[in-house]
Amino acid sequence: MVEKSIEEINRKINEGNVNVVTAEEMVGIVGEVGAKEAAKEVDVVTTGTFGAMCSSGVWLNFGHPEPPMKMNKVFLNGVEAYSGVAAVDAFIGAGQLSETEGFDYGGAHVIEDLIRGKSIDLHATSYGTDCYPRKTLDTTLNIYDLNQAIMINPRNGYQKYNVATNGINRTIYTYMGSLLPNYGNVTYSGAGVLSPLSNDPDYQTIGVGTPIFLGGTKGHIIGEGTQHSPETNFGTLMLRGDLKDMSADYIRAANFHEYGTSLYVGMGVPIPILNEQLAQSTAVTDKDVVTNVLDYGVPSRDRPVIRKVNYEELRSGSIEINGKDTPTSSMSSFKKSREIAEELKKWVSAGEFFVNSPSQRLPAKATCKPMRQTTRNPLVQDIMARDVVIIDENATFHEAAKMIMENTFSHLPVVSDDGKLAGIVTAWDISKAVAETGCNYVKDIMTKRVLTSNATDPIDIAARNLDMKEVSAMPVIDNDRYVIGIITSNDISKLFARRR
Repeated sequence: MVEKSIEEINRKINEGNVNVVTAEEMVGIVGEVGAKEAAKEVDVVTTGTFGAMCSSGVWLNFGHPEPPMKMNKVFLNGVEAYSGVAAVDAFIGAGQLSETEGFDYGGAHVIEDLIRGKSIDLHATSYGTDCYPRKTLDTTLNIYDLNQAIMINPRNGYQKYNVATNGINRTIYTYMGSLLPNYGNVTYSGAGVLSPLSNDPDYQTIGVGTPIFLGGTKGHIIGEGTQHSPETNFGTLMLRGDLKDMSADYIRAANFHEYGTSLYVGMGVPIPILNEQLAQSTAVTDKDVVTNVLDYGVPSRDRPVIRKVNYEELRSGSIEINGKDTPTSSMSSFKKSREIAEELKKWVSAGEFFVNSPSQRLPAKATCKPMRQTTRNPLVQDIMARDVVIIDENATFHEAAKMIMENTFSHLPVVSDDGKLAGIVTAWDISKAVAETGCNYVKDIMTKRVLTSNATDPIDIAARNLDMKEVSAMPVIDNDRYVIGIITSNDISKLFARRR
């Protein structure tokens, strides 16, 4: 059995005769000589990943103004930072949006602007106290004016990610990018073969105090990340680094259309090869990293699994869904991940970066729990009108007008000969038909592409759909497209009014 110590490996680093390879290179070495010989030959394996990591941010200390102030509200370039701690400390989160620019600018952009040395406008307010009398402050500063700018990322470096696709008939916009309708594309993230946690899944060397590459400088792991779930192979890391030493080559702001802002973070972990088991685990391949393709068109925490897939398939450019080749695209950069692993390899080889044993190993037995909700989320079936009046598509628009007038509503679901939903007609459609010629039947004037809801959909989802499509009512249908009710924006407004 091969066994090495951290001290032995660091001595080799110091003497300049350490053997460092990237995780990509380790695959070939283990394949050629086996894990035992690889453990003898290789001392350190470097990993890397570069992707959108929304759960990132920076603690800032501004120093005390004159007269002193306990900042109650803090805005940096119009982006609010959390200030519920000491007087002049604040945390700027990557996903926080600008008060004025919305999706176009957010906390991630403030962070990148600071790294680039740009000036940032600071606006702060306070309630004022005897020891902190100042109530308002406006100034301009840059990263060199700050006492500290410490990146603390609660959840980075996911071991792997679920893969996203979309089974509904409209494009949706998510943190996994734009997903085309009817399984039109697949997006994924993660570095596969280079993923830090996939190369040490038992956390033998990765833990509290592990030195890492973070944003172009040396950082540290300070604990398991939030939502750490190693039992399901979704481990995460909590990271720390000094923003003043970071490079915008490895920390980049990003906008996701109609979703918000995120921060692309470059990080890599050196794994000391202490034994054969670590040699074997660092030979993980893209084919070995398997994850789920989820339907993000289902607005639920428990999205349905479409299929399983490995990173080799994902990186091929397409995978099969329902018998069709569906194009795949990565939300992270494998090129940049490889660059990070190579850069970390240079640091270790040059004696500029040493390894160490973690002061505390990360939990290897844990799962991420869903939120405990003490109140039931209302569903469409709780407030929909069940005595819905429908009309046949072959009825005349005069018959439709009479129905609407007799029943005092403005939306009429239209059904085909088999009784299934075919469209919807409104009072406005009928008004237009009166003014036009050649429109005698309901099927001539109805809207055929109907926004619908299921009875078990959460009210919040129904409200969002009505708002996005700027319509005021949706037929509620069952799995066979039979109309079982209707829900209107007025129904939802009444429910929200009762909540308040």
